[in-house]
Formats: sequence, structure tokens, C-alpha cells
Amino acid sequence: MAKNTIQYVTAPKVDENRKKYCRFKKNGIKYIDYKDASFLLKFVNDQGKVLPRRLTGTSLKFQRKVAQAVKRSRHIGLMPYVTDSLK
Repeated sequence: MAKNTIQYVTAPKVDENRKKYCRFKKNGIKYIDYKDASFLLKFVNDQGKVLPRRLTGTSLKFQRKVAQAVKRSRHIGLMPYVTDSLK
């Protein structure tokens, strides 16, 4: 007989000990180019949704700039609005 264990489908755990950091502040990036779609794909999940700050570690100031750049990139057709498998 199988043991009575319950398994939940959850997101994989990220290293809890690792300190999150804002890659823009660390590298001194001041402007996020909306025309660089390959860079912006790092901040978008497989479905095309913008990843939240708690997952990327981006500061509030740059998270707003990333969101604006993704919106601009979508508007001119460099990035899709919705997709099944983006990456």
C-alpha cells in the first residue's frame, strides 16, 4: 500500500539565504532601453507577464522603469503581449 503522503505542486524554492539585489543599482544602469527585447525577456515569465519585484530583486524605482519599457516594447511590436511559450 502507498503511504498517505500529500504532495503539493509549488514553485521551486529559491535560496533563502542568498541576498537579493537590484542589478541596475549594482551595475550603475540608469536607463532601460525598451528596444533591447532580449534584455527585457529576463523580467518576463513564459506567458509574457512581468515578474514581480520579490522574484527579481529589482528596486521599486527600476521595477517601474522595467514595466514601462516592457509596455513600450510591446506597443511597437518587439515583444508579444501574450504567448504560450516565450522562452
